[in-house]
Amino acid sequence: MTALPARTLVLGGSGSGKSAVAEALVRDLPHVTYVATGAAPDAADPAWAQRVQRHRDRRPAGWGTLETTDVAGVLRAHRGPLLVDSLGTWLAGVLDACDGWSDGDAWRPAYVEAADALVAAWQHAAGPVVLVADEVGSGVVPSTPAGRRFRDLLGPLTTRLSRSADRALLVVAGRALEPAAAAPWVDDPHPPAPTPEDA
Repeated sequence: MTALPARTLVLGGSGSGKSAVAEALVRDLPHVTYVATGAAPDAADPAWAQRVQRHRDRRPAGWGTLETTDVAGVLRAHRGPLLVDSLGTWLAGVLDACDGWSDGDAWRPAYVEAADALVAAWQHAAGPVVLVADEVGSGVVPSTPAGRRFRDLLGPLTTRLSRSADRALLVVAGRALEPAAAAPWVDDPHPPAPTPEDA
């Protein structure tokens, strides 16, 4: 069994198989803790409940589970293998908490604080940690302002995490590809909110 590096980022589009690839990376490690960042399922969204149940059914019985959006806190405090799934649901939870879907920029300081804390905790995580993230750069431009905001925040945040990852994998149709080394940093880590012209 090959030892995992401290920080592995697993990227992929919706339905790409990224979660299954991430799970396979840690399956043979002892005392794995699965960090679920999404909302707990309820009767109001049966499709989400089914998706969560599929993930639960795949996980080995011996894994522990934490359901939390405080991923930074977990990364700082936890020792032992972690699988965090996923960055997209974490971002949605942060935007929910700071009213980040509304017009204006009142939400931005709270988001920046949460994102910076996550990146700092990731950079110093004891590991091994496998973080699952949605690859939003290859999809269509969302038709709604909220969708564009989500995309325009998740892309740069994922890039920041990738630059301090020891390994990054891109999952396409169930196949894990290992991209080349990161290019020099040129982007603003906290880009401005998109304007209507960005659509």
